[in-house]
Amino acid sequence: MKKLYSLFVMTFMVFALQAQITGVVVDADSGEPLIGASVLIKGTSIGTITDVDGSFSLNRNSDGACQLEAAYLGYQTVIVPMEAGVNNAGNIQLREGFAGLEEVVITGIVDVARGRRTPVAVSTISKQELEKIGNQEMPELLNSTPSVYATKSGGGYGDSRINIRGFDQRNVAVLINGVPVNDMENGRVYWSNWAGLSDVTTAMQVQRGLGSSKLAISSVGGTINILTKTTDKEKGGAVSATIGNDGYLKTLVSYSTGKNESGFASSVLLSRTAGDGYVQGTKFEGYNYFLGLGWDKGNNNFQFTVTGAPQTHNQRTTSFYNMATLADYQKFGNKYNYNHGTYNGEEFNWRRNFYHKPIASLNWDLKLNEKSKISTVAYASFGRGGGTGDIGRLGGNFASSSKFRDANGAVLWDKIAASNGGEVSTFSNDYTYGNELDPITNSYIVNDDEIRAGDIDGEQTIRRNGVVRRASMNSHNWIGLISNFKHKLTSNLKFDIGVDLRTYKGIHYRRLDNLLGADGYRDNDDVNNPYNIVTQENESNIGGLVNVFKSIDDEVKVNYYNEGLVNWLGAFTQLEYTEGSLSAFVQAAASQQGFKRIDFFRYAEGERESEWENILGGNIKGGANYNLNDNHNLFFNAGYYSKQPRFAAIYLDNDNFVNDDYRNEKIVGLEIGYGYISEDIRVNLNAYRTTWNDRFISISNSFDVNGTPDDDDDDIQGSANLTGVEQVHTGIELDAAYKINDMISLTGMVSVGNWVYGGDVTGSALDDNGNKVGELSLFLDGVKVGDAAQSTARLGLTVQPINNLYIDASVRNASNLYAAISADDFDAADHNGSLKLPSYSLVDAGISYKLPIGDNGNGLNFRLNVNNLFDTEYISESATNYFPKEGDETFNGIATNNKVFFGFGRTWNTSIRYNF
Repeated sequence: MKKLYSLFVMTFMVFALQAQITGVVVDADSGEPLIGASVLIKGTSIGTITDVDGSFSLNRNSDGACQLEAAYLGYQTVIVPMEAGVNNAGNIQLREGFAGLEEVVITGIVDVARGRRTPVAVSTISKQELEKIGNQEMPELLNSTPSVYATKSGGGYGDSRINIRGFDQRNVAVLINGVPVNDMENGRVYWSNWAGLSDVTTAMQVQRGLGSSKLAISSVGGTINILTKTTDKEKGGAVSATIGNDGYLKTLVSYSTGKNESGFASSVLLSRTAGDGYVQGTKFEGYNYFLGLGWDKGNNNFQFTVTGAPQTHNQRTTSFYNMATLADYQKFGNKYNYNHGTYNGEEFNWRRNFYHKPIASLNWDLKLNEKSKISTVAYASFGRGGGTGDIGRLGGNFASSSKFRDANGAVLWDKIAASNGGEVSTFSNDYTYGNELDPITNSYIVNDDEIRAGDIDGEQTIRRNGVVRRASMNSHNWIGLISNFKHKLTSNLKFDIGVDLRTYKGIHYRRLDNLLGADGYRDNDDVNNPYNIVTQENESNIGGLVNVFKSIDDEVKVNYYNEGLVNWLGAFTQLEYTEGSLSAFVQAAASQQGFKRIDFFRYAEGERESEWENILGGNIKGGANYNLNDNHNLFFNAGYYSKQPRFAAIYLDNDNFVNDDYRNEKIVGLEIGYGYISEDIRVNLNAYRTTWNDRFISISNSFDVNGTPDDDDDDIQGSANLTGVEQVHTGIELDAAYKINDMISLTGMVSVGNWVYGGDVTGSALDDNGNKVGELSLFLDGVKVGDAAQSTARLGLTVQPINNLYIDASVRNASNLYAAISADDFDAADHNGSLKLPSYSLVDAGISYKLPIGDNGNGLNFRLNVNNLFDTEYISESATNYFPKEGDETFNGIATNNKVFFGFGRTWNTSIRYNF
């Protein structure tokens, strides 16, 4: 034992006696120190960050020559050669530009927040943190930041979701290198479309609240800036492999030519990811590609990039009608998938997602002179794909019926196919059914739900006689351009002005995916082609996704076929003032959003197109930061948004008639904050209040129209469209980091929110024929906003016992978590409010090690992650708001008829990467 102790002492003495490299990192223009800039010895994991004076010190890893790499988000990275025996790097000057953390591309259109300067609440996930992702998904990395709640949702590949300050993904702006990617019709972000993005991301920043982006975007809850790699200026590459639980396997290769004397460079990356999925029946396969071409010469910098991630994966659906109950999970286990089974001996699922959404962009930064530059990006995205589900009813029963499941809860696909094909099949509980020959075609046809006996020229057509699998296609064409002119008016005042132009076409239709033993499907939803029999099947696989320019004219459509057109004309401007300890900005943006709907099924030719509906919107916001001294700073920001309603609020009930009561949503954000920084400690504390008025809610269900829930006589099956819903979100956020010594550091965060609806709302109730039958009131005042934990906390520990070895662990708590509420839960004044779910805590751990090979930065990187180390069982979300009644079964106080998702139990992954 004494010898072992002596060996440890000698080892640490060796490291302690190593020469210290010191220096200062400053802004090249102002000479001000850059606090929090990263400095590392290139090719190693030895690094540090600058203190309040911009100074740093770190141990050399050898007595020979080395290179320092200094980086700061929003600035160009600088490489500083250090000769053998030289330990003072002097002043390292960084200039604002298109690089930041290692390979980050920052063009003039990207608005990144900078510590002690930009007055917003912000957290940045560095490339080093991104390397810990393993088989997690990108939104989950942000669970380490305040007021963020990200879950795996149904648990399929890429099906995760994120809430910021209680606002869901539709109201969180997601930008990739400054380009907005939220769907222009509904505001959603589908992370499965970006499943390979982590391979090319070099930093990710979440700005909570209205954020610092100059664009008029949907940043009600916050803005996620994803910054990708660009065309690397240095020659080299990497190969890596990752394995994990449930057959997870990911392989990757990348290579860059480096920048030649003419200023040209190119980079390429390819990867493949596949596995069986943690949840039953969620097998997946995805690919990712990245190509970068760059030219940097004189005052011009061009960057062309294209990246995409075609993928297909089986899902555990988040659709209310096809979700399992808590009682189902108690019976079949927490990995149970309501939609899975086998068909012809292979895994088969009602729900299968398939998509390919490449995005190509051309960035041009032109330096006009020492005071002015223009930054422009032209981009295009062509998304192709959709998701599968069921059409029809089998013997009058929906496919979700327990009749069609075996004792283990798996869907009896083979029996369904046999029944569709005319064989009388016996399902569960002795239920039997078999399709009959269609009297018109003398074949086995599954009929549209709404076709009744005698509809077709008096023929006795069989009603609700089978189910088939369809695919709902949601493709789009999106082209845009953003251009920003920046001019330095004085040494303290900068001026920006620019345009944001976008045009979008959403293409929506259904096609048959699998007839499941039937000879055809009779569709009666196209008024121009009634009682059409469709026999064409279209496979939902990766092979059919490669060509995003393939014509869809030959695909036979069923159920619906329409297009949504959205045009966006935007302009923005900003004034930014910086002098000494004070920095301030004011921004204004205006936009005209035009909507048009084209329906090929519900209208005859010549009547298919609606008129354009053009709506003005915009925002104004500003804020200031003041550095009281080297350690303390204060900031505030405030803003007002007038946000155009979404497409569904303009054209109600899939009709071409414009809603005559639509309104712009109004958002007011207020925030104050305090920061403290020293050589070893960082603390950020802020408080916020966001009010969101004139929200639109659409209800299509059975609900009470007179506030008398005990009297079913006035309940109707119909719809209601209500405008004027208000939400008020307030909260406090704290995050901190503490470097105890050169070996040990801590990070932590706490956020406490109070997110409620403000006031009741009333609107017209319509029956299924669109006739007004009364007034519907929703009693929402004071109801808790659901679907996200209103209080979160995390504590993280990182230990570096020796150079290149890191051990990390964290514990995260989520509490004050409420179920996702449905508005029709509150159509009576005596409701119970929002259902509160049990709080939970999770522990994650990991270890990283880099083995240097040679003196040129080559090396092997190893990483092991274990998530939910103690295999904690917890409910991550509930789609229903059912309170237990007397005699009801419960689980941890939650009624078992609720439709929920359990979070994943213990998972793991390990990776190896070789850099050359």
